Amino acid sequence: MMTPGMQKGSCLTLVLMVASAAIGGTLQYGYNLAIMNAPTTFIQTFINETFLQRWDIQLEDYQVTLVWSIIVSIFSLGGLAGALLAGPMTIRFGRKNCLLLNNVFLMSGALLALTSRAAGSFEMIILSRFLIGINAGISMNVQPMYFGESAPKHLRGAVSQSSAVFTAFGVVLGQVVGLREILGCESCWQYLLASNAIPGFIQLLTLPWFPESPRYLLIDRGDKEACIDALQRLRGCEVQSSELDEILQEQAETKGMRPRRPWELFTDRSVRWQLISVIIISSAMQLCGNDSIYFYASYVFKEAGISDDQIQYVTIGTGTCEFTACIMCNLLVERKGRRFMLTGGFLLMTIWAIVFTIALLFERYVSWMPYLSMACIFTYILSFGMGPAGVTGVLPTEIFNQTARPAAYTIAGSMMWLNLFIVGMIFPFLV
Repeated sequence: MMTPGMQKGSCLTLVLMVASAAIGGTLQYGYNLAIMNAPTTFIQTFINETFLQRWDIQLEDYQVTLVWSIIVSIFSLGGLAGALLAGPMTIRFGRKNCLLLNNVFLMSGALLALTSRAAGSFEMIILSRFLIGINAGISMNVQPMYFGESAPKHLRGAVSQSSAVFTAFGVVLGQVVGLREILGCESCWQYLLASNAIPGFIQLLTLPWFPESPRYLLIDRGDKEACIDALQRLRGCEVQSSELDEILQEQAETKGMRPRRPWELFTDRSVRWQLISVIIISSAMQLCGNDSIYFYASYVFKEAGISDDQIQYVTIGTGTCEFTACIMCNLLVERKGRRFMLTGGFLLMTIWAIVFTIALLFERYVSWMPYLSMACIFTYILSFGMGPAGVTGVLPTEIFNQTARPAAYTIAGSMMWLNLFIVGMIFPFLV
């Protein structure tokens, strides 16, 4: 039986492990979405100046928009590459070591961004965003897997959901750091793009002190002693026989089976519905356009009638909305269930999108319509955070076994990043 002291120790170790992994993990995804909004005009001016100095060419507005869209959307292609790398990396190096090695891409990207202005090269920004995208693609797949395999069963949903909470916190942090008064000014945009290295350093200093995923240690590595030691450290008490038996049972079921490859899941009828569910939900998460709002917040709010001076402060409200909603989802997910949170979130998003469209149509004729448009954006993001933002990342951990889980995350991550790239490329032209 667990004493109160042991319970406290257990929670503290697990919470610190979650914070360490997420600070250099999904927080980076949200942070790198948000920081690209503030320096939009400065980087566009830098692109124009670079073309003028090199080739004496003055770009048209649509040409600048195209280059800017490539800079923004290459992040998604990097994420797709990261999602494809994540599965093999987790199998070979383990969940924790994979997150640590992932910082190589981050630090390289931050260095390129930092030196791009002095080198007079917008191409370095493109390469930087691609490398940082790889980092985000790996962490978005590996971190929920690490959390889901390390948390006790009754906390699995809430702990996995914390990935979305840190993503939303990263968005808010990126929006605050991107204020003109901090790093969002013309003289500091290169430091803003490179500031993502700081959370990476924090992870490199802290994560090595925490254990590897117990399931990975026992099922993939066959190291029972290391598994028990990891469980004791994460729980702060003697390992409960029921939890160890569950992992041993899964080990017995998968004994002699090698990790599945992504294409093998498509031909396996026993996981067909799980796979279809993951593909549809991962695609819908990005096709709804929520994350593109962070890429192009300036465009969106300008169209909604918000003055230029107020836009940077209004955008902080979008991140705060998602952060608040993700915390609420974290508290409700175990009580209400995954399906309720997903369907409820998407249904509310549909309603607010319709109201937003009507508000935009009438904003020239009714004076208060821009405020309704802005309110719709906030409620849309709240609805996204209440369900799709968090539950989507939990599903592959819960509905696939250990041998299929890395492949399932590779497929889910690929669909998410591919659709984010498509939406990110067409969004400014649609606006």
